[in-house]
Amino acid sequence: MNAPARHESYVLEDGEKPVELIEDTKIPNAATIKIVKQDHTLGNMLRAQLLAMPEILFAGYKVPHPLHPYFLIKIQTDGTKTPQAVLEQACTKLIGTMSSLETKFKREFSYKDIEGTSGGVTASTGEDPYGTVGGTGGGAWGRGRDYLDF
Repeated sequence: MNAPARHESYVLEDGEKPVELIEDTKIPNAATIKIVKQDHTLGNMLRAQLLAMPEILFAGYKVPHPLHPYFLIKIQTDGTKTPQAVLEQACTKLIGTMSSLETKFKREFSYKDIEGTSGGVTASTGEDPYGTVGGTGGGAWGRGRDYLDF
């Protein structure tokens, strides 16, 4: 009824900035960054990537309200780099990690096609990974592929 259109939660409007930096005046080498049209998925990945970096003293994020499509990430560094530079470096590393994950995922799918499995049943033993022999039994689990098969 009065719910906003779905695209409003992830499509930037004309002139809308995707990232806004707010320098913290009370804490040295700290800043709060507002990232618009994103949610916990990106916030948690960025936080984890930042915490893995040695220059980071503190990194945390919050979504102020679930109906507003943005999150705030607070970063404090040891002073060797600015919070903005560290965030850019973390984003670059995260992009590399996601590319590597995509490559590994595609490689595993190509191995699945090469191995010659059919219906989730291993050709040599006749047993599928869920313990049913010959791909039978167990209702829907025994009939061909399911969502757990690659």
